Amino acid sequence: MTIYALSTGPGVSGVAIIRVSGVEASTVIKSLTGRDTPKPRMATLRKINNINTSELIDEGIIIWFPGPESYTGEDMAEIQVHGGRAVIEAIHNAISKVKNCRLAEPGEFTKLAFQNGKINLLKAESIADLISAETEIQRQQAIKIMKGKSANQFNFLREKLLKTLSSIEAKIDFPDEDIPNDILKEIKKNSDVVIKSIEKILDDQNVGETIREGFKIAILGPTNAGKSSLLNHLSNRDAAIVSETAGTTRDVIETHLNIDGYPVIISDTAGIRESKNEIEKKGIKLSLSKAEEADLKLIVVDVKNLHFTDVLNDLLDENAILVINKSDLLDGDINPEIKKLNHVLISITKNVNIDELISKIKNNLKNKFITSDDILITRERHRRHLQKCLEHLKNFDKKNEVEDFDKAAEDLRLATRHLGMIVGTVDVEEILGSIFNDFCIGK
Repeated sequence: MTIYALSTGPGVSGVAIIRVSGVEASTVIKSLTGRDTPKPRMATLRKINNINTSELIDEGIIIWFPGPESYTGEDMAEIQVHGGRAVIEAIHNAISKVKNCRLAEPGEFTKLAFQNGKINLLKAESIADLISAETEIQRQQAIKIMKGKSANQFNFLREKLLKTLSSIEAKIDFPDEDIPNDILKEIKKNSDVVIKSIEKILDDQNVGETIREGFKIAILGPTNAGKSSLLNHLSNRDAAIVSETAGTTRDVIETHLNIDGYPVIISDTAGIRESKNEIEKKGIKLSLSKAEEADLKLIVVDVKNLHFTDVLNDLLDENAILVINKSDLLDGDINPEIKKLNHVLISITKNVNIDELISKIKNNLKNKFITSDDILITRERHRRHLQKCLEHLKNFDKKNEVEDFDKAAEDLRLATRHLGMIVGTVDVEEILGSIFNDFCIGK
């Protein structure tokens, strides 16, 4: 089938680009323009007509990419027209009348590029990450993965395992032949190198996933301490309802922020207190769940009520900042024991020391986002396959030591398969759907 779709954002725009890919791409261009396809990779001005009536739809640029030298590896065309909804709809309707043409599914162009060997699976994922990047650090990470260092490293480790596997299978095929000692040592050495490399990759403090998904900050504390007001202040908008009535916030309210180029998701949660209300109790349970997931906790309390419950005390760990609000109501000084905690004294209504709080948040972000060229894991999928690979390699080592070569070989095959599934060098049909469904239509 030949696929087509709008590849630029939906809505009114100056220019819209419609992609067409497949064996009928040249037929589509000839039908729309009444002329042969233009010279490859040259912008050519053409009148674009309705296929049935020859009525002019628009005048635009056609760029022709004959396969396999195209993004998808197939014959492909890009039609650049004015970005009005009626123009796009008319062209889509016209293309749909060409035999064997249909609207593309989300990510189908990039899926074709992967299936036709134009890109590996990691690069496909990095393209999706680049499209959705909202901050500079997310863009930089996506570009690093696109350059191929991660894929090269995983392929290098996989080649080592394949080399080791060939030696093991030689022993299985020729059981009467003794494996020379130098080959046995090489098998052990290669296995140890891959195990240490994977352990180092996994020991990354989840920085890659945090950059991609966003640094999670949970605002927690008792009712009426000013949690929602703090969320609104940091968001610079009324994201949450603020009321003097205790327990106003029942659900988790999230807002996405860009703080100095770092992606941040801030969650305002239900006030933590003893409650008999079932809905509020569920909200409090959600609050504690968010606390567990958070990279940083802002524990907001009222300066007039600094008696912490056991729950709040448990939340005040190394990944927490105690935010003492309503400092304008403070008479005298705060308790010396509380001063020992990582805290900041603020007043949201009077805008006092908010800059100090933001500075503390930024410092925490910088410490968490220690990036380097060694970041190779950006998705849970990568981590899961690496963990499975490591598990099979350790099993392989145990069986190899007792010369149970048949079973050892199977563990090595499984370890190799899991590495291959990261970059897509083995059959990965079961995971392609979940990856490419994250793309927008037209990409």
